[in-house]
Formats: sequence, structure tokens, C-alpha cells
Amino acid sequence: MRTYPKNSPQAAARIVALTLIADGDIGEAELALLDDLAVHRQIGLPRDAMHAIFDTFCADLLSSNQLAYGHACPVDEFVLEELMGEIDDPALRRKVLDLCVKLAEVDDHVAEGESIVLIAAVAHWGLHHHMLGAFDPVLAPQPGSP
Repeated sequence: MRTYPKNSPQAAARIVALTLIADGDIGEAELALLDDLAVHRQIGLPRDAMHAIFDTFCADLLSSNQLAYGHACPVDEFVLEELMGEIDDPALRRKVLDLCVKLAEVDDHVAEGESIVLIAAVAHWGLHHHMLGAFDPVLAPQPGSP
């Protein structure tokens, strides 16, 4: 699987792509939300470059035999760790996680594979407090906090 520079838009886009395919199906609601939120712009890519990253990521998964992995998530723990390791900027981590949560929840069901990706992001990036704040405004992270 190819690597991208730390905190690059490509690294962020690949995590978004993983969230989209983690349940085994990219639905119309997810595609519509990608456009509605202008995810490509939020992570710093032209729209066509974002789609190219998605295509490249799927090709990498097929060539690395990751899609044959026997669990709900289309990648193993080692690959999850590598992908999450390419993002170490706290603000970018929060942005990517927030986008991924919205995409996973858009169909009113967070599938097991999506949950695995989200939990991995929270764990690898140390965003437990950030996630709690999403459910309770009193606990919401203050601007400038990790």
C-alpha cells in the first residue's frame, strides 16, 4: 500500500475513503453528503483529485489482498495503524474524524466496519474527549484544545 506525506490532503482523503467503504457499500446518502459538505475542499483537494485518491485506495486494497481480510473492516489492524499514523496534526485529526462520523451516520446506521474505523481513529489519535464532547455540549472541546 502506498504512503502519503504526513498530514497531506491525500492521507486525509484515504481515511475518508476507508470510512465510506468500511460497510461494504457506498450509498447514495454518503455520496450526496460528500458533495453537500464539500469534503474535498475541507481537506484541501480538488474534487477530481479526491475521487482519484478513492480509486487509488481501492486499487491498493485489491492488490494487497486486504479486501480478503475476514473481518468487518476491509483492512487489518496493522494497515489501520499505518493510515492513522499519517495524520498527526491535532486540528486535521479532529476535522477528519468529524467528517468520517458524519459520513458513517448519514444513513442512520453505523455499521460494524465503520465503527472499527471510527474507534481506531479515536484510539490512535487520542480523541476520546473530543468524541464525548460531540454528545454533550458541556464536555465539548474548547477551541485550541486537542
